[in-house]
Amino acid sequence: MSRDAEDSSVPLAHPARSAVLLVAGALLAAGCGSGGAASAGPAAKGAAAGYPVRLDNCGQRVEIDRAPRRAVALDQGSAEVMLSLGLADRMVGTATWTDPVLKGLEKANARVPRLADRYPSFEKVLDTEPDFVSASFLYTLGKGGVAPREQFAKLGVPTYLSPTDCVGKDNSGDGDGVRTRPLTMDTVYGEIRDLARVFGVPERGEKLVGELRARVEKATAGADFGDASVLYWFSDSQGPYMAGCCGAPGIVSGTLGVKNVFDDTKEEWPQINWETVADRDPDVLVIADLTRKAQSAESAAKKIEFLESHPVTRNMTAVKSKRYVILSGQAMNPTVRTVEGIEKVAAALRTYGLAK
Repeated sequence: MSRDAEDSSVPLAHPARSAVLLVAGALLAAGCGSGGAASAGPAAKGAAAGYPVRLDNCGQRVEIDRAPRRAVALDQGSAEVMLSLGLADRMVGTATWTDPVLKGLEKANARVPRLADRYPSFEKVLDTEPDFVSASFLYTLGKGGVAPREQFAKLGVPTYLSPTDCVGKDNSGDGDGVRTRPLTMDTVYGEIRDLARVFGVPERGEKLVGELRARVEKATAGADFGDASVLYWFSDSQGPYMAGCCGAPGIVSGTLGVKNVFDDTKEEWPQINWETVADRDPDVLVIADLTRKAQSAESAAKKIEFLESHPVTRNMTAVKSKRYVILSGQAMNPTVRTVEGIEKVAAALRTYGLAK
């Protein structure tokens, strides 16, 4: 979920810093292509084996001529991929957090400076002298976020955008985008493999993908939830953002074979009024527990308090039965934590007697 209530200013880089940054990464050239598949070209004379690595990434041609040593992850999802790959010693900053860091990564995360809880200024990012920058959302690397990719490219800093926010997705509108085809875990796995290749640790990427696949298989073994209906609420009680058919919550629903009551919209996170929500009356409410304070009802506790007191929602089946599933915000984003969403929703459906 990339939509925020306010934009950040984007100051220009200090001229004196440009010379430093020009030697700190590979040049990025605009190009064609989709997806996030990485391919290593022939090693240049004197370059490390496996480099340069070339990527066709969300319509940009990215070339990395050496393993990054000063990487910045501009969204929590991107940061947690890098940390899960054991790359904390090559990171100089993270930003835009909605949740506490993934369990097991606390020590590694503590070693990496947090530049901002939300979007840092372009100047603050450049202060770290980055040689690689990654983000989970197009908005982060665009006007209103940190800075467009072109601004980093002018300074010789390659950027990477998660293919989960561009493959099969139209971001040209004012909202959080529209899915032209359903997202799958294969795109998430592709991001993991891309970043592992960029940093010269492809074996770590394969290991992480294998672990995530095994967790999905375990969570779904012998399960049949076909008659259950669910609703995914990310944020805001005044104009609530509910999940459409085909983003990360769609991965959860599709994997478990349950019905998302708003699977008739391809918008990523449409704002839907409470009367419509009550009319759809899902069996289970999947609720994001956010630690940020950008909008109303960010925490799960505040969401539940609202649901149980509002005259329109308090008589819903899931509310009266207290059928809630509490997820981190990142579990509702297409990240390594989407697997956590699959696991927790599956466990809750079993607990609530909705498994056949």
